[in-house]
Amino acid sequence: MARFNPQLKFVLLILSLALASACSDHDKPVSRIGDDIVLQNAFVYTVDPERREAQAVAIRDGRISYVGSTEGAEAHIGTNTRVVDLGGRMLMPGFQDSHIHPLWAGLEASACDLNGLAGVAEYRQAIASYASANPDAPWILGGGWSMSEFGPGGAPGKDILDEIVPDRPVYLTSADGHTGWANSAALKIAGITKDTPDPEDGRIDRDPETGEAIGSLQEGAMNLVAQHVPPTSLADRIGGLRYSVELLNSYGITSITDAIVNREELETYKALEDRGELSLRVVASLWWDREQGLDQLSALVALRDEYSDELIDAATVKIMQDGVMENYTAAMLEPYLIPDGSRGIPMVEPEFLKEAVTALDAEGFQVHFHAIGDAAVRQSLDAVEEALLENGQLGHRHHISHLQMIDPADIPRFAELDVIANFQPLWATASKYVTELTVPFIGAERARWMYPIKSVLDTGAVVAFGSDWSVSTANPFPQMEVAITRKGEDENMEVLIPEERIDLASALAAFTINAAFLNRHDDTTGSIEVGKLADLVVLDRNLFDIEPSAISDTRVLVTLFGGREVHGALDELEL
Repeated sequence: MARFNPQLKFVLLILSLALASACSDHDKPVSRIGDDIVLQNAFVYTVDPERREAQAVAIRDGRISYVGSTEGAEAHIGTNTRVVDLGGRMLMPGFQDSHIHPLWAGLEASACDLNGLAGVAEYRQAIASYASANPDAPWILGGGWSMSEFGPGGAPGKDILDEIVPDRPVYLTSADGHTGWANSAALKIAGITKDTPDPEDGRIDRDPETGEAIGSLQEGAMNLVAQHVPPTSLADRIGGLRYSVELLNSYGITSITDAIVNREELETYKALEDRGELSLRVVASLWWDREQGLDQLSALVALRDEYSDELIDAATVKIMQDGVMENYTAAMLEPYLIPDGSRGIPMVEPEFLKEAVTALDAEGFQVHFHAIGDAAVRQSLDAVEEALLENGQLGHRHHISHLQMIDPADIPRFAELDVIANFQPLWATASKYVTELTVPFIGAERARWMYPIKSVLDTGAVVAFGSDWSVSTANPFPQMEVAITRKGEDENMEVLIPEERIDLASALAAFTINAAFLNRHDDTTGSIEVGKLADLVVLDRNLFDIEPSAISDTRVLVTLFGGREVHGALDELEL
């Protein structure tokens, strides 16, 4: 009979326990850490250099960790991963608006808002309703009225406002922000009489017989009244900016260039950021004060250094070089077809502009020009050329916005000087602003070169898009539709210069990777590539599968900002 071996019994016990444990672990699901989110079964338009398409994107810690097939995304899925089937929907980079005024637009929306109203009768009703609802407001403020409703020159009279609000000052800016409309009380507070001289950068519209101010103030003349308007509070500005951020996110916009910023605007952005509510990456264009000259340079540097941080970049300076064609203040190479033969108003003397831009470039600033007329465009290009000769190519990505008219000789200079062409494409239609307030006063030959987007693209220059909201809608889809069709909402409207139409891919690039290049964060945004921030949008349709005329109907279902939902909900897409 074999002897009992206690050591062998112990070994057998250990083995049996190990086997039991192994069997038990085999029955349990394996826990594996994956990425945070996997978006799959999508049409992913990457806007990468090859314009590749994909089916899935993975996100980890707010950045893109994978772009490729749905099958390949399996390796990024763990027990912690939020997996969303997009059902074939289009996924693309978040939009970036290269020229916009969100704080002003937000404040205007809560004031006497005339945007989108149809004519003077509706303006009258809205002004009366607002004044009645705000009996304690010391001023009636707001804007959004259309210059085209008041005929050539866009010059409304004070009599209309005096009739509606005789006892308080009224000051309302035009939709494009280049004209102010004041009643008699506001003109009196500003001390404007028939003897008040026009400022160098503006014009007081006057009765041709008496010389009295009629109530409309063009360009720099607006400041005569605006300086007396009560300042807004920080709380009001935060409220206006909250409104705008929410609206922009709903349009899929995740980055912007705010086209005019002073300390108050920077304080507002910073306050919202500190509250964790700023779901935009903001390039802040510091305002160049035409009355201060080079003495303001140190103050601009101080603002840049004080406010630039993770979401706010204050290293851009905005120079307004002219006005607009509708009131004959855009600077033109040839005279307007009006009795006085005006060529508009260059806001900054061209030779000094060269000096200013050279100094700003040397100090590390990007320069953001406003230039509508062909003379202002040339003056801006000349200034950048001078800066390049003096400083060399420092890579600050200067850009010119609006570009309503470019002389053909200047079109190749954008690529030659590395100047970005910043168009507002929604304006490139045969609207009343063009057919009634512009073409008759410049002639058809010059009008051929209005908004020459394709001509600039064909030179190899970078073209970016912006809305100029609240001048016009911030929604990118109508803007892209117009860039492609050169037609407005009216089906009977003629195509404006059909040879300047562009394709969908170019329009998308102008609102994504090209705008990111202008905003100086194309290394982290603007396309769907591994390592970039997960600023993404999900659309309700594939833009490549529809007619161009249907693009404006597109809706954004979800907007992600650094992988976080700031509009819509991913979970609802699978219901």
